[in-house]
Amino acid sequence: MYLADRLIEHLFTGMTAENKRIDTLRAVVKFAAQGVGAVAILFLIFGMPTQTTTVLGLAGAGLTVAMKDFIVAFFGWFVLMGRNGIRVGDWVEINGVGGEVVEVGLLKTVLLETGSWADAGHPTGRRVSFVNSFAIEGHFFNFTTSGQWMWDELQVLIPPGQDPYPIIDGIQKLVEKETEANAGSAEAEWQQASARYKVKTLSAVPGINVRPTAAGIEVHVRYITRAYERHESRNRLYTAVVEMMHGKREGVKQ
Repeated sequence: MYLADRLIEHLFTGMTAENKRIDTLRAVVKFAAQGVGAVAILFLIFGMPTQTTTVLGLAGAGLTVAMKDFIVAFFGWFVLMGRNGIRVGDWVEINGVGGEVVEVGLLKTVLLETGSWADAGHPTGRRVSFVNSFAIEGHFFNFTTSGQWMWDELQVLIPPGQDPYPIIDGIQKLVEKETEANAGSAEAEWQQASARYKVKTLSAVPGINVRPTAAGIEVHVRYITRAYERHESRNRLYTAVVEMMHGKREGVKQ
């Protein structure tokens, strides 16, 4: 057991990863080695049972039933550590709760809850813990990519009595110009991901949807932006749209 402990320490020396993840993995491996060593020592002292297979089978079945949640959470931690898992700082949604990951432990994952993704998205101040069994028995959404891209929406109401066609065309050109750089970067990243998974490449070109209502013409424009810049991008676009529409009103009056 001493030699195994020294070997484990040597193997984990100099590993480049999150310190908490390495410490947790080192503790798990040490615990497993010590458990195997303790069983071997008991067998050396008391000897092998006369019905080893039966004893081990009953013991294994009892432990599986009694520690089912612990076992599933333990293996769920390995899933979360994988390439498609989650990391500290990721923006995720687990069981309908969205937030930023602040801890990925051996048995539980902790989020700092935020508001709706489509709304403000500001932290609520609540820390939410989930048993890691959700990685196996349930599902989770990870909104974090290398660029943390997300779709946001701009809504503009064109009052009755105004010609909507030049305004709609102007809004579409304005949004395309303002988000051109982000759309190009997002498409480049998505193209790399689609090539690896052999799926169809997605487009980041802004989309526009027009809805006639009793109050006027509603224009909904969906565009790509970085998650941490979505509020600034939305405010900048709204300011540009208001200035454009104000200029059109003056032109109509003149």
